[in-house]
Amino acid sequence: MSALTVLAGAFTGLLLGLLGSGGSIVTMPALMYLLDIDPKPAIAMSLGIVGATALVSALQHWWRGNVNMPIVLIFGLFGAAGTFIGAKIGAIMPAELQLALFTAIMYVAAYKMLMPNRSAHSISPTNMSHMRQPNVGQGSMAAAIPLRHGPIAVHGVTVGILTGIVGVGGGFLIVPALVLLSNLSMKEAVGTSLLIIAMKSFAGFAGYAGSVPMNFELLGTFTAVAIVGGVAGGFVSHKVPGMILRKGFAVFLVVVATYILFREFTTGLI
Repeated sequence: MSALTVLAGAFTGLLLGLLGSGGSIVTMPALMYLLDIDPKPAIAMSLGIVGATALVSALQHWWRGNVNMPIVLIFGLFGAAGTFIGAKIGAIMPAELQLALFTAIMYVAAYKMLMPNRSAHSISPTNMSHMRQPNVGQGSMAAAIPLRHGPIAVHGVTVGILTGIVGVGGGFLIVPALVLLSNLSMKEAVGTSLLIIAMKSFAGFAGYAGSVPMNFELLGTFTAVAIVGGVAGGFVSHKVPGMILRKGFAVFLVVVATYILFREFTTGLI
């Protein structure tokens, strides 16, 4: 087990446990540039790694009551279908196009994380307590969800296709959508997002299986370390200021995306 594998795996898990997103954005570049894995196998392996890590982290949130299963079923099933389709597209798509799309998504994610002010008011302590109320009563929850089935399903398929093509779990898109479309609190959105990410990632991994070569020994090692990191992240997620984490991660995304573009441009891939 190399030090680079441990470092990359731990960072992946920590991000998923803390933010409910970001793991796959770190995993794919780590596999490519730290562990010398080709783009397509890196995308496929990142889906398996993130899927297993997100599942374990989701169980932590589920034990705390922060997973909304009706939303998981709607978003997760449609998202998994979209991811499987996206994986089949990604398996035949030129690698340079996948990398270009991947870096574009990283810049979008960084922008969303650096510009949280518009959503900050909607997730203030006062509004969060208000947003939790529909989940307490079965009747109010049942009344709120049907109006949002369509948007949730469409968003699930869209994010799922992107997940399959570039190996990104899409948590940075899922969490805001759950808050806005389903009236979930941030804690519930993070926990629910993790289980959705796990479902979509496993579907994408299945879509790539047999189409690209994979190093299963490295996959298992990376996943094991990431799971430990995810458990640790889940335990400290309520103690670390979320805004500091988001801004720091956003800066990191910009740096990594710029590095990918520069490296692939200089090697003639993009």
